[in-house]
Amino acid sequence: MRALARLLEDATAGDPSTGLLWTHRSLRKLAQALRRQGLPVSKSTLARLLDQAGFSLRTNRKRLAEGHHPHRDRQFRYLCRLRKLYRKRGWPVISVDTKKKEWIGRFKNPGRTWRRAAHAVLAHDFPSCAVGQAIPYGIYDVAKNDGLVVVGTSHETPAFACASIRRWWLMVGRWRYPEAKQLLIEADCGGANDYRKWEWKVGLQQLADEFDLAITVTHYPPGASKWNPIDHRMFSLISANWAGEPLVSYETVLQHIRRTRSATGFHCRAVLDSHEYSTGWRATPADKARVSLQPCRVLPAWNYTILPHVRHRSW
Repeated sequence: MRALARLLEDATAGDPSTGLLWTHRSLRKLAQALRRQGLPVSKSTLARLLDQAGFSLRTNRKRLAEGHHPHRDRQFRYLCRLRKLYRKRGWPVISVDTKKKEWIGRFKNPGRTWRRAAHAVLAHDFPSCAVGQAIPYGIYDVAKNDGLVVVGTSHETPAFACASIRRWWLMVGRWRYPEAKQLLIEADCGGANDYRKWEWKVGLQQLADEFDLAITVTHYPPGASKWNPIDHRMFSLISANWAGEPLVSYETVLQHIRRTRSATGFHCRAVLDSHEYSTGWRATPADKARVSLQPCRVLPAWNYTILPHVRHRSW
């Protein structure tokens, strides 16, 4: 063990505060080096010795950040308070985000499955070989632990995000919360639901007017999207469910999403949206003026409410 420890000194890195150690050398290279020192040892024995010494194969972990936003903690506290308030009153709270885009075709999908024979897939992942691209936009009901994924086929735009939320409300929300006049949306600060995009807010205004809803949006701070509930309560389950399975068609994507389950009772709906969403549309000054935007007192850039316009009824 002393010879092995000396051999690992130059190739060992670790955390001095926790004692976690790892080595970049393979068992074969370590065994060869020990043999040159007159210590013949097999790879299996070497693996056992390394295990006894606290070594193990480890991958990199994304834990470090270049820096936190100065208002990060304040935003998290406000978001939690608002979520508790809505749930206490029985108002809907949804978490939204766009999952990683997937090429449709016989491409390798990371992961392993129990099979008698491996799937034969394309040797190269060229987009030109794809049938198309799947853009999954998810809506997760925080209180009910279920969701809807709208799989788009064109572009990830604010119009597509708002259309997906509209579809969730028509399919699920208005039946589940028939008396609701308030809706809370938890979203990341970028992507189709970027808090800086007026196209996103114009789309939400249309939803507010159509369904007479006051829509409050809270955005997670930059670099904190992994705390968005949809990421670890819905998207992670979907990724695990189709791991190792080539996504050969849009119907394959939809079926994998619909069959996703968890021990806590999670289930998910899925629909295809083949509408063409243009990337060139920009909100005009008139569009922006129509948005009934009410910024919150706490970090108004990230927290705001869009109120429905009063409808003029003729009696």
